[in-house]
Amino acid sequence: MDEENKIPEPDVSEEHPRSEHWVWVGPHRPPSPRVLVDHMASDWSNAAIPREVHEASEYSAARRQRLGEKFATKTLVIPTGNFKVRANDMDYRFRPGTDFFYLTGCDEPDAVLVISPSATGPRSTLYVPHRRDFRTHEFFTDARYGELWVGPRRGVEEAAIYYGIEAAPLERLEKDLVSLGAADVVTLRDLDASVDALHETTKDDGQLAIALSELRLVKDDFEIAQLQRAIDETVKGFEDVVRALPAAEGRGERVVEGVFNLRARVEGNDVGYGTVAASGAHATTLHWMRNDGAVRRGELLLLDAGVEGLHLYTADVTRTMPISGTFSSTQRRVYELVLAAQKVGIAAVKPGVPFMAPHDAAMKVLAEGLFEWGILKEAPEMALRKDRQLHRRYTLHGTSHMLGLDVHDCAHARTESYTLGELHEGYVLTVEPGLYFQTNDLTVPEEYRGIGVRIEDDVLVTATGARNLSEALPREVDELEAWMASLWAKGPTNLGLSLGH
Repeated sequence: MDEENKIPEPDVSEEHPRSEHWVWVGPHRPPSPRVLVDHMASDWSNAAIPREVHEASEYSAARRQRLGEKFATKTLVIPTGNFKVRANDMDYRFRPGTDFFYLTGCDEPDAVLVISPSATGPRSTLYVPHRRDFRTHEFFTDARYGELWVGPRRGVEEAAIYYGIEAAPLERLEKDLVSLGAADVVTLRDLDASVDALHETTKDDGQLAIALSELRLVKDDFEIAQLQRAIDETVKGFEDVVRALPAAEGRGERVVEGVFNLRARVEGNDVGYGTVAASGAHATTLHWMRNDGAVRRGELLLLDAGVEGLHLYTADVTRTMPISGTFSSTQRRVYELVLAAQKVGIAAVKPGVPFMAPHDAAMKVLAEGLFEWGILKEAPEMALRKDRQLHRRYTLHGTSHMLGLDVHDCAHARTESYTLGELHEGYVLTVEPGLYFQTNDLTVPEEYRGIGVRIEDDVLVTATGARNLSEALPREVDELEAWMASLWAKGPTNLGLSLGH
């Protein structure tokens, strides 16, 4: 083994000489006798890691090529980030940096992607930590990285094969980069402090974040397939929730959240964002995530939830459902106005139209309905003016955002490429109008107070129009009520949950 890649020996100090004790990393762990260190580091066979190839490796390579061509004379440094402590020596489950993952498919912590110019075009190198296997004391002394604690992870050789990319030891990163001046290096900042410290910040750093978000606006075939899969699993999660509603009536919103989140973890990686399980008046709080309220017959349940798939693409779907299975006349009136707004919003999605077209179409329908009900006192054309916007008291938010690896995807894209830009084939966005009548809003007739309704679907922009990727979930009132009844007829959720009182 060459010196550069040599596995480090245990640190030895005067306080803890080699002949006495090796001290465990972290508090509240006893020192380990040297004889135990030697015993633990011997007589192991190598833990084999399957030498398969990541199914997105060709797509990742094409993405790196496009990015490298945009910065043809620069070396790009894109880290994934590090573990974050949750409680003392326990970390949160790691989720890789979105842009790094988009370019590599790698979900290991601490890794760094470097794309550098060469005579033949952009050259990519993935820097990954060495394996903490039986060849190093960290195998059992390091609870964060040691393979005896956390299982095998891909080292340099395994990463190169799996991700289809040249790989190098992370320990070599600084040496490879320090020879380059700050003007030659562009870094994606605020993900890894040790990487940020290698070079001074330059104006190009911000441009790298922008370029990555704008590359990610158009989804390739692999991404669209992953989004569809996440949405399909989300539909299953909504079905599970409906089946569990009778039990939730006695136990509250956390049953709703827990049942959906179980489906997300079983079928995918996790939820794509905090599940909103808002019953009754909680549905009027846009980001209700405490999910600690009661679930009562006669009220509505607003469920805003999405499965994050195994490749980290997330769904984002909302349905508002009558807990009893049947809308009241007032609830139905509010729901059908929101549904009408969503329908025109989805119909407005097509390539070449402004990103705001679905929003503008949906807001017009909502304003007209609010005016007819006497809630909005100004005529819609006046209330909707940019210098008025009085309808927003009852609807609060925009109708759409981009969707992908992040639930609010491509956040660093320039305004002129996103909210003030046009829709293009391959974009995936939500269409999610809503009405929210607060319990203490004196401008609203009492019968409406405490009702919140949002309907949200995930929509792909196609060459000729749009495709609703979440259309499998019913939206029409009669279909929604019939769907709930049919699920109850089938019995409890098929995940084998026991939700009795």
